[in-house]
Amino acid sequence: MKLNLKNPIVFFDLETTGTNINTDRIVEICYLKIYPNGNEETKTMRINPEMHIPEESSAIHGIYDPDVVDCSTFKEVAKNIARDIEGCDLAGFNSNRFDIPVLAEEFLRVGVDIDMTKRKFVDVQVIFHKMEQRTLSAAYKFYCDQSLEDAHTAEADTRATYEVLKAQLDRYPELQNDVAFLAEYSSYNKNVDFAGRMVYDENGVEIFNFGKYKGMSVAEIMKKDPGYYSWILNSDFTLNTKAVLTRIRLREMSNLITK
Repeated sequence: MKLNLKNPIVFFDLETTGTNINTDRIVEICYLKIYPNGNEETKTMRINPEMHIPEESSAIHGIYDPDVVDCSTFKEVAKNIARDIEGCDLAGFNSNRFDIPVLAEEFLRVGVDIDMTKRKFVDVQVIFHKMEQRTLSAAYKFYCDQSLEDAHTAEADTRATYEVLKAQLDRYPELQNDVAFLAEYSSYNKNVDFAGRMVYDENGVEIFNFGKYKGMSVAEIMKKDPGYYSWILNSDFTLNTKAVLTRIRLREMSNLITK
């Protein structure tokens, strides 16, 4: 089934130095851009992470330090990537929990301002897990009846993710061929920040999703315990979490001034 698109959608996959969204870096990115008229553009690039790639990570994706030593750094390609995905919705496999937070951190780290708040995020893994509870290779075999060659290479995984989503739309009539619906369906919760440290409650209010104030209003805690804000800013949280929390704090301060 062809995707019903209002905006271009970019399927993408990252290979990284590890799984810590705070500190690990991208070593390869591939994205497949699908336009509403069905046209496709694809791009794959290796990236110098400016740090050692641990052997356990290289064993998975096959990318070693010598492979990226002469490649561009993320800072050198960030503006081009931002331009390529401007105005696009985003999709991937486990992308809501990993790829999107990592990409957002990389942009923030090099000072490239990209607003993702108006994007829709479709996570094909969440749809798959809700329907079948398996891995990408199993999903590709199950939905497309093909074996996934070169698994854990960004290009193969990106293409397989796109093919799986189209097959999911064919298989499940309850899935609407609409990116807004798919984005909502493929989200387990409504994150305020990409790491899920803050989420929206049933009334659309930002609440903390961790620690001693879990389940409590972020705005109220900022008033009650302003030191908590300073603690988060000086602790090992993602840049995105800190930026979102700062935005909420400034909004609440502005509301107090205008009252």
